[in-house]
Order: sequence, then structure tokens, then C-alpha cells
Amino acid sequence: MKRLAFKQVDVFTRKPFAGNPVAVVLDGKGLSTEEMQHIAAWTNLSETTFILPSAKADYRVRIFTPRNELPFAGHPTIGSAHAVLEAGIVKPKAGRFRQECGAGVLELSTEDGVIWVKAPPHKTVGFDKGRRAELEAALGSKVVGEPFTVNVGPSWLVAEMSDAEELAGMPLSMAKIEQLSLALDITGITAFGKSSDGRSAVHVRSFAPAQAIPEDPVCGSGNISVAAYLAQAGRARAPYSARQGMQLGRDGLVSLRVEGGDIFLGGHAVTCVDGSLRV
Repeated sequence: MKRLAFKQVDVFTRKPFAGNPVAVVLDGKGLSTEEMQHIAAWTNLSETTFILPSAKADYRVRIFTPRNELPFAGHPTIGSAHAVLEAGIVKPKAGRFRQECGAGVLELSTEDGVIWVKAPPHKTVGFDKGRRAELEAALGSKVVGEPFTVNVGPSWLVAEMSDAEELAGMPLSMAKIEQLSLALDITGITAFGKSSDGRSAVHVRSFAPAQAIPEDPVCGSGNISVAAYLAQAGRARAPYSARQGMQLGRDGLVSLRVEGGDIFLGGHAVTCVDGSLRV
């Protein structure tokens, strides 16, 4: 057996165990895709990443859920960036560095302890109004406005609820969410509602049971999708924060800003486990 440097990083929090953990294998060279997928299934986190050399950027990352590989995901990107910075693998110039992933080369930066990533270009797809009742049955609540799907690597059907309180109390049907996700060939459903807590503009919840992730504690790509939804409605003119994870005993804080057609995702991260894997 050999040892591979490994970190488990909590993302979208300054406080350990309050955000969304990602497993980061700092040296993925020599591992096959099958081995990476097997390790990701074993960690049983929403994502596990593997750091590799890159000819195009400061490093390359491969991102796996317990079931498949993703071209991009938000919290694994920020968690992996934190890990490579902490390990000294990358030394940013003027706080800026670049990551290669399945979605291409992404620009990252650090500002006052927050790691920011410019999200890949997103695509939106309209939602069949005839399936609205199916969506509302899956969430157990009425939906405000017109849902639509945002593809930013993962594909999320974004649905707005009347407020954060209704979002928190939705009587969900995971079986129906999974059925709808499979029928639409999407990652899952991200729902959000306006917040009145004084800390954030919105609360967010993301559900991906078809990916073996019933509820993602704090979802970067889900929050990017919500930002795309708000931007399309003309409601994301200023930077804002979103909270997520309270129903799972977490309290992640996600920073977002929209500049023209670009969406930037930001958050703090903290290492909770630092050691090695034997493979």
C-alpha cells in the first residue's frame, strides 16, 4: 500500500463542522478513474476531489460524487483551493490562481480570507408547466414564479418558495424528488426563499437523492443556480449572502455576486482532518 496526503475541508464556514465537508486527495497521480470513484463512494461525502498536475493552470482537480464524476461543483472547488493553498502546492500571485477542471480553466482569488471562483458559464432550460404539480408534490409546498433548470456542470431545477420559513418546513418526498430528477435528467432540485434573519438575503436547500445525496448541506452549484435565477429576474444587482444547512445541523454562509453575465461564488473554508489515505 501507499500513502496519499489527504485533507477533509469544511466549506462555507469559519467554524469546523458547520459547513459542507469535501474530501481532498492531494496527489491523485497514478489513481485510475475507477479507483477515484471507489474512494469517493467510500468517503460517502457529497463530493471527493483529486488534485493533479496541469499544463494549463496551477493545478487540475477531478470531482466525484459517490456515484459519478462532475465537470464542476462549487464547494469542492473552494475546498480544494483551500487545501492546495494550505499545503503550499499553489502560491498565488497577487491573490490570484487558476484551476483546471472538467468545465475548463477557472479563475480563483482570495480576498480577506474568502476564496472566490468565477463560475463556468451557465445554461438555462425552461420547465414544462405541465409538471408543476409533480414538482410541488415532491417538495410538499407551492412554488412561487416559474421554475427553470440551470446547468453549471451539475443541473439544478430551481424553485422559489414564499419565504425562508416555508422553505424550512417543506414536507418533502425524497422518492418523488428522485423520480422527477431522473425523468428530467438533472442533478436535483434547489429551492430557496427570501430571508428575514438579517444575515442573508435568502435561505437555500438542495436535494439530489438520484446522486445518493438526499440533501446537500451547503451547495455551491445550487447557490450559483439561484443567483442565475435571481439575475434573470433582475433581482441580483448587488452582492448578497445565502444561508444553507440549518435543517442538517449546519449553518453555511455563501457569498455571491453577479457581474454582467458572470457569477462569482465565495466562501471561507477550514481544515477538519489532515492526514493520509492508504491505497
